[in-house]
Amino acid sequence: MPAKTANCPNCGAPVEFLWSAAVQTTCPYCKSIIVRRDVNWQKVGEIADLPLDASPIQIGAEGVYRQKAFVVVGRIIYEYERGGWNEWHLAFNDGTSGWLSDAQLDFAISFQHAPPSPLPPAGNLQPMQTFAWFNQQYSVTTITVANYAGVQGELPFEYWDKSKVTFADLKSPDAHFATIDYSESTPLLFVGESIEYDALQLKNVRLFEKW
Repeated sequence: MPAKTANCPNCGAPVEFLWSAAVQTTCPYCKSIIVRRDVNWQKVGEIADLPLDASPIQIGAEGVYRQKAFVVVGRIIYEYERGGWNEWHLAFNDGTSGWLSDAQLDFAISFQHAPPSPLPPAGNLQPMQTFAWFNQQYSVTTITVANYAGVQGELPFEYWDKSKVTFADLKSPDAHFATIDYSESTPLLFVGESIEYDALQLKNVRLFEKW
């Protein structure tokens, strides 16, 4: 995945892109949040100091999922009453992208899908409510209200002016899962599966003492 560069519209520093289809990125020099509008890049805000975490994953890490190589190009960070988690944005070598959820070292891969029918408003969801999607039966397991805590790197959409976000997690009988993301006016559906860290064959990860 060859890298490309552009100049930060705020400080002029070169910003290297790991994924050519990025719509948003952050400048590592001045911490500007930069979004693509038509063919131009514009500063829309600045990132605050990111919360510390113990995740081994970082931007630039590389791995493999279902025989497709990927590189980690960005992340969204959330916090809630039990802690926090990262949603790492993955760029695959076939041009597609997906997400690696990292919640206190529990990992899951997911991809955005167009729902076969309109998704219900968050206020209408109930625990154990069921949905039939893509030849699978899913049941609501948890509904979480999280705080947006930061963003870093390259994303496939604009995402920088959020506050509280509601998520509904669902599971199928065969251990697949789905998430309804209420961060947008039209809810988004992500479908995926849990995965063991070692199965991702990660390299270029963060190393900690005593590892």
